[in-house]
Amino acid sequence: MNKVSSASGFENESEYRSCVLCPRKCKVDRTVKAGYCRELAELHVARASLHMWEEPCISGKGGSGTVFFSGCNMGCVFCQNRAISKGEVGKIITLERLVDIFFELEDQGANNINLVTGDMFIPTIRKAIERARSRGIKIPFLMNTSSYINVEILRTLEGLIDIYLPDFKYIREQDAIRYSNAPGYVEAARAAIAEMVRQQPECVFDDEGGKADEQRDDKINTDRTGDKSDEAYAEPGMLRKGVVVRHLLMPGMLIQAKLIVKYLYDTYGDSIYISLMNQFTPNEELEGFPEINRKVTDSDYDSLIDYAAQIGVTKGFMQVGETATESFIPDFDCRGV
Repeated sequence: MNKVSSASGFENESEYRSCVLCPRKCKVDRTVKAGYCRELAELHVARASLHMWEEPCISGKGGSGTVFFSGCNMGCVFCQNRAISKGEVGKIITLERLVDIFFELEDQGANNINLVTGDMFIPTIRKAIERARSRGIKIPFLMNTSSYINVEILRTLEGLIDIYLPDFKYIREQDAIRYSNAPGYVEAARAAIAEMVRQQPECVFDDEGGKADEQRDDKINTDRTGDKSDEAYAEPGMLRKGVVVRHLLMPGMLIQAKLIVKYLYDTYGDSIYISLMNQFTPNEELEGFPEINRKVTDSDYDSLIDYAAQIGVTKGFMQVGETATESFIPDFDCRGV
């Protein structure tokens, strides 16, 4: 059933009237009806809180100030956040409330404002960041995205987003269509990441832990969501600017993962960090996809990490410990909203 709104006065209303924010270009008037992303133009937020399980240089010890937006412009059958990706939970808020949330997270000690799947609300998010900056917010803004986004839209964020945290899910178009119903994903993601790197061409860290990176430059850095030992923080300091590209290894897709790592390293070298994840979690929706209805094997993940190291990747993160569980997925209970 389509969502229908009787509200008016949306921020940047014209950009929602014939929506082309993502490569689908569904051209739905989202001021009155939900688009493919299942969302209207109104901000729909499911949770705002400190999150400890991002990459060490993003969460640090204080946490990343995550704002989880509801809805999604993709259709991943393996989605870990499906409670919100379907747009079924969350609270409608105003632009001013979003700005207040930014400051509340800063007051809680957040290292950054982490905008999670906010792609379908970029026109409003853009205005919210401008207002927060005018009011003196000091922490960086981070865009956490699937990369299924139009380059023209990304360009409107230049000077507003300090850190980009994009996924690069697929390099084979047939997989993007089969598992995420995302035609054109490969081309869109390549173009989007290129634009992100153009805006933030190098990773800039604060001084905390900076020397540790130099001591470990012979191999890909370890830990992201597993063991939170002291070693987990023997990494670069907190990231203030730059691009960290994530890839989630999927069952049976080791070759594709290696191709993605090679593409990223050949294209961007050490100007970006590459975060390789093994937290693929089977769910009940995968019964029709038996080839991926299982966890990733340790041998495949180890092979991917070894390959990254062999081709020269040193600026990166890997996961250790048991990660393919629900334990890293927060409750989308409108906390902090």
